Amino acid sequence: MDLIALLKSQFLCHLIFCYVFIASGLIINTLQLFTLLLWPINKQLFRKINCRLSYCISSQLVMLLEWWSGSECIIHTDPRAYPKYGKENAIVVLNHKFEIDFLCGWSLAERFGVLGGSKVLAKKELAYVPIIGWMWYFTEMVFCTRKWEQDRKTVSESLLHLRDYPEKYFFLIHCEGTRFTEKKHQISMQVAQAKGLPSLKHHLLPRTKGFAITVRSLRNVVSAVYDCTLNFRNNENPTLLGVLNGKKYHADLYVRRIPLGEVPEDEDRCAAWLHKLYQEKDALQEEYSRTGTFPGTPMVPPRRPWTLVNWLFWASLLLYPFFRFLVNVVRSGSSLTLASFVLVFFMASMGVRWMIGVTEIDKGSAYGNMDSKQKKHSD
Repeated sequence: MDLIALLKSQFLCHLIFCYVFIASGLIINTLQLFTLLLWPINKQLFRKINCRLSYCISSQLVMLLEWWSGSECIIHTDPRAYPKYGKENAIVVLNHKFEIDFLCGWSLAERFGVLGGSKVLAKKELAYVPIIGWMWYFTEMVFCTRKWEQDRKTVSESLLHLRDYPEKYFFLIHCEGTRFTEKKHQISMQVAQAKGLPSLKHHLLPRTKGFAITVRSLRNVVSAVYDCTLNFRNNENPTLLGVLNGKKYHADLYVRRIPLGEVPEDEDRCAAWLHKLYQEKDALQEEYSRTGTFPGTPMVPPRRPWTLVNWLFWASLLLYPFFRFLVNVVRSGSSLTLASFVLVFFMASMGVRWMIGVTEIDKGSAYGNMDSKQKKHSD
């Protein structure tokens, strides 16, 4: 292990990242609270400010992936569609097999300059989670209870509010609703068999209602669906802890632009279209497992410096008082005080990992956990 890799694996480095993230996040949440005064006066200004404040938080996680771990992502796509990425609103359909799927989706949005305004469909409870959940609340994320009869109206209304959103955005959605596991896959394929649908080898059965209502509510505002299929080379199994430890991953992402006009508006036809899309995604994953690559022209969008600049700004602002306080604690000579300080920040770092993990698990598509109880009520 070289010196830089050893440094990246050290708890002190992780502690610094957690401290900067927590302290800056709470400051930004406070600033967002004050922006509520703008809502009745100038709603669009409120939205633009909160897009940039949101970027200050979410970009710190993207910075860990792109700059700290140095992970690489090659995009395989049609060169004719590539110039449109980031220049239009889009619904981004991501597969959900890896722990850092959501982070790769954020990285995609960042590479094309729309991270601050990008949206997800997330579980309602996340709105109460400090930092990320509060940030999402102020940026008008779409929250759901995963009970369709309750969500049909509220989700539709939230999506309709985005029709006049002033910033370009990606609406990121995991239609599988929950991360792929062998147990969930077995249950999901039992549902597929009962419904007369073709089996999928690399995906769970997509949940169609959240996708259909998103397409219907954002039609004529969103220009296209970006069908994104993610995989990692050499059977890598990336984790958030690996990213925090500075481990470098190598991703391939197939992106296909589908004009929204090609997606049926009728709910049943839209559901059939989505099932067909996932059959095509499954074939792509099977081809990748055989050949180690996706079709399309490989491209690498330039890594923008702003995620790193943002983190360095907050680090320079917050680390001096942090280390000054730490020196004073050490000078006090109290072992109990020092141990309490370390314990508090260790618990805080665990809290950040838990919060990010809960965010990853619960965001994406509505109506997500595929268990035996839900089989009866599958879309």
